[in-house]
Amino acid sequence: MSDQTSFLNIVKNGYSFQSESVKIGIGMLDGKPVSGANINLPLKTMNRHGLIAGATGTGKTKTLQMITEALSNASVPVLVMDIKGDLSGLGAAGTANDKINSRCQSMGITFKPQAFPVEFMTLSQEKGVRLRATVSEFGPILLSRILELNDTQEGLVAMIFKYCDDNKLPLLDLKDFIKVLQYITNEGKAEIQQAYGSIATTSTGTILRKVIGLQQQGADTFFGEKSFEVGDLMRIADDGRGMVNVLRVTDLQDKPKLFSTFMLQLLAELYGSCPEEGDPDKPKLVMFIDEAHLVFEEASDALLKQIETIIKLIRSKGIGIFFCTQNPTDVPSGILAQLGLKVQHALRAFTANDRKAIKQAAENYPTTAFYKTEDLITQLGIGEALVTMLDEKGVPTPLVHCMMAPPESRMDILAPAEIDAIVSKSKLVPKYNQVIDNESAYEILTQKLQDAANKGQTDPAKPQPGGAKPQPSTLEKILSSGAARQVERTAASVITRGLLGALGLGGRSSSKKGWF
Repeated sequence: MSDQTSFLNIVKNGYSFQSESVKIGIGMLDGKPVSGANINLPLKTMNRHGLIAGATGTGKTKTLQMITEALSNASVPVLVMDIKGDLSGLGAAGTANDKINSRCQSMGITFKPQAFPVEFMTLSQEKGVRLRATVSEFGPILLSRILELNDTQEGLVAMIFKYCDDNKLPLLDLKDFIKVLQYITNEGKAEIQQAYGSIATTSTGTILRKVIGLQQQGADTFFGEKSFEVGDLMRIADDGRGMVNVLRVTDLQDKPKLFSTFMLQLLAELYGSCPEEGDPDKPKLVMFIDEAHLVFEEASDALLKQIETIIKLIRSKGIGIFFCTQNPTDVPSGILAQLGLKVQHALRAFTANDRKAIKQAAENYPTTAFYKTEDLITQLGIGEALVTMLDEKGVPTPLVHCMMAPPESRMDILAPAEIDAIVSKSKLVPKYNQVIDNESAYEILTQKLQDAANKGQTDPAKPQPGGAKPQPSTLEKILSSGAARQVERTAASVITRGLLGALGLGGRSSSKKGWF
């Protein structure tokens, strides 16, 4: 039996599945595609997570784009983190050229240019659906992580959340948190000490400075209302294809701590909101994180452990997470071990450290008699990759040198006018982009202090001299008004912080639809 015949048999046996699958490429031997050696990706194992790695310019982002298209065509919603801004092309049809036609002919497929149903989203001032979370829903654990607080300061933040929960003070945005922090340090210090014990002004001062620093990173645009509901990530377009949610985070490259904490909170909310699915025939949602090193490079050990924990658990919710980065070593080993699909594009060996990294990367893949993996990784052409994945039984498939299929959408950035046209048709922009500033802790405490100043006393609810009937406090007035619904929201956050606290995570109750 020739090597080619043996290779073809191994690929057919390893990449033929009983459940629904999508073709992502064709196997190659001795640098040439082998007819019939189709590389299929089973949808059933897409909740087992994955990795797309390779040096700049080797085609990894286009592989991400192509797999996203295949999932959308299979009615699977997708969320992609667009760090570089080059995934907006999913919203427009691609254009055929000689290279694409030649590649498709080698693979035995037909190139069908098409645009995909895209929803642009943003955490900042980019055009698209605004994603927000309230401070209360974010929770004290993750807020302390992003502020990099020590144990004493983290305990103080937890106390502030407890005080606000006990006194029905909704924490919606950062000005609410700052106001409560200032209140317990000054006018409310005696009240706090009586109910919760003494606090150190040095700790409150440190926390205040770090919150202001967070504001300078643009966090004010993120914290607030209306909170995003994760169910809106799992929509199916009118034509039956899965919606492709493109989160534009090009301005977060210099804010890795904010980005990594946001990512963890999103995963925690998805975990808390979605029911157990086991291993469904196709995932409910697949998330691609481009430039994934930004999530990990400055994350604390505690944060990395939390990310690893949620990655392990979220699979059973029918959600797949895929990391796209330059080198597999960018992903912590504990998380790398959880990734079923591995697509390795070329790596470059310019230095001794590069060669060590390549050797280490080669050890992450199954052994094969057809390739010397360590050498082949440096010789892969653009749009070629080493591929292995989990079959329907959870067993790794044979490692194959694969020519990847080209994306059918545009492999370039959309013009601003094209993005405007897509955003203008969005069904979610009217729902989320109106700024809401409900009465919350800032307004309640400000009014309370103003009432005290006007009446010449420190407690607005204290009985008047001469036995006069005490007037309702500002808090009582607000609780009897429309702001009472904020109390319910805060209560739901308390329940969730208790539930997810067992995992060391923050989040929002699965009984209340919404993000964070």
